[in-house]
Amino acid sequence: MSIITKRLRASVYLAGVLVMSAATSGCSIFSQTEKDLTEGWSANKIYSTAREAMNAGDYERAIGLYESLEARYPLGRFAQQAQLETAYAYYKFDEPDSALDAIDRFLRMNPSSEDADYALYLRGLVNFNRGHSIVDKLFPRSIADLDTVRQKESFQDFSHLLTRHPGSKYAPDAQERIKHLRNSLAQSELNVAQYYMTRGAWLAAFNRAEYAVKHYQGSPAIVDALEIKVKAAHNLGKPDLAADNLRVLALNFPERAAALKAQLR
Repeated sequence: MSIITKRLRASVYLAGVLVMSAATSGCSIFSQTEKDLTEGWSANKIYSTAREAMNAGDYERAIGLYESLEARYPLGRFAQQAQLETAYAYYKFDEPDSALDAIDRFLRMNPSSEDADYALYLRGLVNFNRGHSIVDKLFPRSIADLDTVRQKESFQDFSHLLTRHPGSKYAPDAQERIKHLRNSLAQSELNVAQYYMTRGAWLAAFNRAEYAVKHYQGSPAIVDALEIKVKAAHNLGKPDLAADNLRVLALNFPERAAALKAQLR
C-alpha cells in the first residue's frame, strides 16, 4: 500500500470520527441546553413553547422541548401527545429513522390509544417519503426506482391502518397511497422480470412475474407480468404451465392473449 493511499484512508477515517463526534456532542449539548432552558417550567409551558416552535418550522428546537417535556413529566397529560408530535417533528426534520423509532415507541406504550390510527398513518408516510432527499429533488426519479423495501413497509403500514381502523379519517388517503404503491411495486417486480428475460434466466423471470400477479392484483403491470409468465414457461419447456397462464391472460386481456399466442407459434 502506498503512503498516499495510507494517508487518504487515515484522513477518511478521521473525518468519519470527527463527524460522529460532532453529531454526538451536538445532540448532548442541545439536550442539555433545552434541559437548562426548561428548568422550573410547567408541563403546559413546555408543551405550548414546543408547539410554537413546530408552527414556526423550528423542528429541531421542538424535538428538544418535547423530549424535555416527556423526561420531566412522563406521567403528565401532555406526555402521550408529546411522543406523537416528537415523531412528526423528526419526520419534518428529515430524520426518518428517529421518526420511526418514536412511532414504534408510542405504539408499544399506548397500544389502545385513540391516536393509534394516526401513528400508523404517520409511519406509512415516513416510509412513503423515504428517498425524497435533497439529492432526489435535484435529480428526480420515479418512485419505482426508490428503495422497494421502504415501499413495501409503507404498503404494510397503510394496510394495517385500513385493517385495524377502517373508519379512520386517514383511511381514504391511505387507500390512495396503497394504490400508488401497489402500481409502483408491481412495476419494480416487472422490471426485474424483464431483466431476467434478457439474460435468458427464464425461471427467475417467471418467479418475479408470478410474485407481481399474486401480490399486486389491480396494477396495470399485471398484464405484462402474465405475458412474461407465459413466455417464461414456454421457454422452460413447460407447455402445460404456459397454456394455463395463457388461459388466465385470455380471460382478462383477450386481445393480448391472442397476439401472444400467434407470436409463440
